Amino acid sequence: MKNFHTVIVGGGPGGLACATHLARQGKEVLVLERNSTIGPKVCAGGIPSAAQGLGFPETLWERSFVQQHIRSNWQHAMVQDDTPIIRTVDRGRLGRWMADRAVAAGVTIATNTLVLKISDDRVHTRGGEEFGFSFLVGADGSSSVVRRQLGIPTENIGVGINYQVPGNFPEMQWHLNTDLFGNGYAWIFPHQDSASIGVYARRSTSKPGDLLNSLHHWGARHNLELKSRQPQAALINFDFRGYRFNNRFLVGDAAGLASGLTGEGIYSAIISGEEVARTILHPGYESKKMTQLIKKHQQHARILELASGHPLTGKLILEGLVFCLRTGLLPFSSLEMGIDQPSRRIFL
Repeated sequence: MKNFHTVIVGGGPGGLACATHLARQGKEVLVLERNSTIGPKVCAGGIPSAAQGLGFPETLWERSFVQQHIRSNWQHAMVQDDTPIIRTVDRGRLGRWMADRAVAAGVTIATNTLVLKISDDRVHTRGGEEFGFSFLVGADGSSSVVRRQLGIPTENIGVGINYQVPGNFPEMQWHLNTDLFGNGYAWIFPHQDSASIGVYARRSTSKPGDLLNSLHHWGARHNLELKSRQPQAALINFDFRGYRFNNRFLVGDAAGLASGLTGEGIYSAIISGEEVARTILHPGYESKKMTQLIKKHQQHARILELASGHPLTGKLILEGLVFCLRTGLLPFSSLEMGIDQPSRRIFL
């Protein structure tokens, strides 16, 4: 059995960010990824403005948008800035870039490695291997085995359904149609030569099958032929119940740090991964960033709870949200998980 300072289960953005930070400080780190490749995931691929300051090269971005179009049953808000509000990225390319950076820092990455069991100081894989650890980080997504082994339940779950549709799409759009999507929304996120077109909603209020039918109905209204294409779906955990458990930690979706309101998770994963690394390196470290991130997460959760009640109440709350965006009472950054963001926005 080989021992490591830190074993990280999951090779997504949060796990790789954590691993890279630790390895750069001379720690021996192992990342265990269940899939054969790092990166690909069911995801709209939107990177909010806050995440653009995390050191990503410009070559990663596929499209950049200084405008966001938010449409509801009754309104249309167009939010504009002088710098990109959201950029889109191919998750496969993002994963490969982060993995290359981690390996260059000294991280060991093992793919096709499924963790089945965790004991006091080691993980056990499907292939019969055992790896010892001083610290364990669960970065293994919404169905986290590390979270499950810690005995932490997961009740608050979102559902995302996505199609990748070829073509040139000029606008980034959000559609808050409460008649079709309840407290969720449909999106059009343009990429280089295609667009991610999909829907997100809370699972407890929207069954996946009904959500898919609503997406098809909405797509037909907007001349988007979706039924003949192959959808992809994913669960999104926003049931945050802590991230530090003695020498074991959870980051990103495994911790439930995705936004319950929008499903956004990349920024939260990277920030929590880096902050967990700092906590491991410095036991007395008090993370102001995690405090701010958790506060933002709680704000989104409160809005979602209000919008998940009576259908009329939910409609009025979401219409009020769009009205505040349209009139400038609310910055678009309030709908993102980013912290320490400027709120330079022009509302039209």
